[in-house]
Amino acid sequence: MKTNQNNLRAFTLIEIMIVVTIIGVLLAIAVPNFSAAREAARKKSCISNLWKIQYAKDSYMMNNNRPNNTPASEFTDTALYGDTGFTTRPVCPGGGSYQPNDGNVLPTCDYAGGGVHTIAP
Repeated sequence: MKTNQNNLRAFTLIEIMIVVTIIGVLLAIAVPNFSAAREAARKKSCISNLWKIQYAKDSYMMNNNRPNNTPASEFTDTALYGDTGFTTRPVCPGGGSYQPNDGNVLPTCDYAGGGVHTIAP
C-alpha cells in the first residue's frame, strides 16, 4: 500500500485488480460445480419420486388383489394417491412427467435435464 501526502492509506489500482482477478478465478471454478451439484440433486429427487410411485403401484395392486400385469390405465391419481397414503401425485423437479406404466414395468420420467430416468430393480 502506498501512502499519500495526508498520511491516508489506500489501495493501488494494481492491488485492486489482483483481488478482482482472484475472485473471478474462484467464481469460474465454483459456478460449474454448483450447477452440477444442483443437477445431481434434481436427478436424485426424481428417482426418489419414482420409488414412491412404484410403492403406490405395489400397494394398490396388493390392496385390490390385482395381478402383476395390471394395465397402466388402472393407475389413476385417485387409485394410486387416494388409497395408498399419498395425498398428491409427485411433481418432477426438472419439469418432466412421470409415467406409472403397467404393473410389471417400472415407472419412468421423461426428465428434461437428463433423458429418461427409471429406477433400478
